[in-house]
Amino acid sequence: MSEILMSCTYFGAFMTIAAFLFGQWCKNKWKLAILNPLLIAVIIVMVLLSACDITYTAYYEGAKYISYLLTPATVCLAIPLYQQLELLKRHAVAIFIGVLSGVIASMAGILALSVLFGLTHEQYVTFLPKSITTAIGMGVSEELGGIVTITVAVIILTGILGNVIASAVCSLFRIEEPIAKGLAIGTASHAIGTARALEIGQAEGAMSSLAVAVAGILTACTASLFAMLW
Repeated sequence: MSEILMSCTYFGAFMTIAAFLFGQWCKNKWKLAILNPLLIAVIIVMVLLSACDITYTAYYEGAKYISYLLTPATVCLAIPLYQQLELLKRHAVAIFIGVLSGVIASMAGILALSVLFGLTHEQYVTFLPKSITTAIGMGVSEELGGIVTITVAVIILTGILGNVIASAVCSLFRIEEPIAKGLAIGTASHAIGTARALEIGQAEGAMSSLAVAVAGILTACTASLFAMLW
């Protein structure tokens, strides 16, 4: 069965897109935050690979073409940012301090949990770039000596979690300012969270896009310092 399926060069890509579209359909039909299209797609792909006894290597041969779109998709986040350029200029200092605080809080949290659970240095640095976009996080993890494949999985899970609970967290802590919402979502859950911020509003989406870029740069610059702490 697996040999027949994988004989199609683009089977991995077709399966991934179909699973995502099904997830999107579920989200539109039932309007539940937990029905995140990416989360549903991940679960469906995992089940199909296991059921059909298809190795990840074989699957990725067809799915890798989707990965090529990761970088241009991240760059496209600059569009809503450009549309809110004046808003960025008026609040530049507050934005920078807010994103920096989020980056430090993220890595400090990883440090605290690593100490608490006795993680090795390799495991510790693997988790450090969890809140930045995959394109940057992979490089940071590799440079620090982490396990890149686990870093990618953690980044995706962080993004999905942020996408799912973003609105609930903002409501819980009564965060109503669009700039604050966007910065918090983008800093904590990168591009996947930004997709949710764009659904909330244009200003939120623009600030989240900015936070993705700034958080990525700040994490790349400061992760090596945190790496020396454990």
